[in-house]
Amino acid sequence: MQGRIAIVGYGSLIWDLEILAPWVEGPWRMGEGPAMPLEFSRVSPKRRMGLVVCVDPGQGAPCPSHAIASRRSDVDAARADLAARERAPLARIGWVCLRSGRGEGRIAGGVRDWAAAMGLAGAVWTELDPNFEDHAGVPFGFEAGEAWLLGLAGADRDEAVRYIANAPPATDTPFRRRLAERPWWRAEVARVATLDAAAGAPWATG
Repeated sequence: MQGRIAIVGYGSLIWDLEILAPWVEGPWRMGEGPAMPLEFSRVSPKRRMGLVVCVDPGQGAPCPSHAIASRRSDVDAARADLAARERAPLARIGWVCLRSGRGEGRIAGGVRDWAAAMGLAGAVWTELDPNFEDHAGVPFGFEAGEAWLLGLAGADRDEAVRYIANAPPATDTPFRRRLAERPWWRAEVARVATLDAAAGAPWATG
């Protein structure tokens, strides 16, 4: 990807490019993106109020991310493409441009160093805020996050399980590791995987 603009992903973008698909080229380079502080500390209305992964410098653990080449030659255009896919304001899309030396975002410095080492022209990534406390009324933590998931029912619970289970294995956050130890969670993952397989919708990452 030397000389190109990279789109960096770490969550559902990996298996669901959606409207971004026409504006990328080549496969995802798994694990080749910059390390990012990630945690499942965002409640997403788009995902039926399940917990989704986000850049969270306060609660997150450094996890490898993944990169794919944008077809755009301009960072602003690549940023707009990603904002459209994420249904997010431009202010929530981080960016760095190696040509100008400029960039914006909570982790722009680390991404800039990575992009320079990779010989890229620039990079864009999603920086939606962790918002768990806004919805739950308590700070995000193991017990609070688990209680939130247990409070979901029906299709909302299914989507929450599906999203976390399908996240790239490299998104190995403390909360995800905690869930993997919980019998109720393992049972839910098996249940939703069976449900989806019966519907002919195998999971993206397993």
